[in-house]
Amino acid sequence: MAIAYLGLGTNIGNKRRNMITAAALLAERVGDILALSGFYETEPWGFESEHLFLNAAVKLRTSFPPLELLRITQQIEKELGRTEKSNGAYHDRVIDIDILLYDNEVLRLPELTLPHPLMQERKFVMDPLSEIASFVVHPVLKERMIDLKERL
Repeated sequence: MAIAYLGLGTNIGNKRRNMITAAALLAERVGDILALSGFYETEPWGFESEHLFLNAAVKLRTSFPPLELLRITQQIEKELGRTEKSNGAYHDRVIDIDILLYDNEVLRLPELTLPHPLMQERKFVMDPLSEIASFVVHPVLKERMIDLKERL
């Protein structure tokens, strides 16, 4: 069993319901949710939108390897109405589920990079993540989440 940390984000539709539904589907299909951060309202990052985001982080225990976890999270996104992933151009979305950390794994594949390569640059990721994983150490940067957050 592995411990994975996921980032959740939504900025269109019923945002609270989108987050709760995504968390429920993760619990049903991926594994036990061990922690769910509070919801953080944030400005869009990397693009212009009149819609604020709601962001959260989830800690879960899973038996799925990283690529299978990715496949399941992408399926949940599609079921909730996500039509396309951001490939360099960000846009409004019903739900976004990113794998931030998976145990202490460092992985560089075309479809998945672990830990998430931009997490430490994004306050909307680090605020909820540091709430539930303050003392978890980034496997590449070798710094605690709380310290990475404080530098933003």
